[in-house]
Amino acid sequence: MLVGFAAETENLITNARAKLKAKHLDMIVANDVSSDEVGFEADQNAGHLLLAEGDTIELPMMAKSAFAERIMDVIAGALRGRRKGRRPRR
Repeated sequence: MLVGFAAETENLITNARAKLKAKHLDMIVANDVSSDEVGFEADQNAGHLLLAEGDTIELPMMAKSAFAERIMDVIAGALRGRRKGRRPRR
């Protein structure tokens, strides 16, 4: 399972989707780091989780620990799917 992160200041989804494809990732977490409310120096984060299959999961503003747990939940679900014979497309 390859998961990437895209910290962007503009064209969040477009830039993240390009990185997802270029790096052959299974999913990428896209964060808009242009705001002081979320990101590197903040206690909260928000963003989008883009899946290689084309789905996008919105991650609303939440504590960073909850943000990380949500990402891990999606990864765990994808791994369970792989064990059942379904593989993400690249």
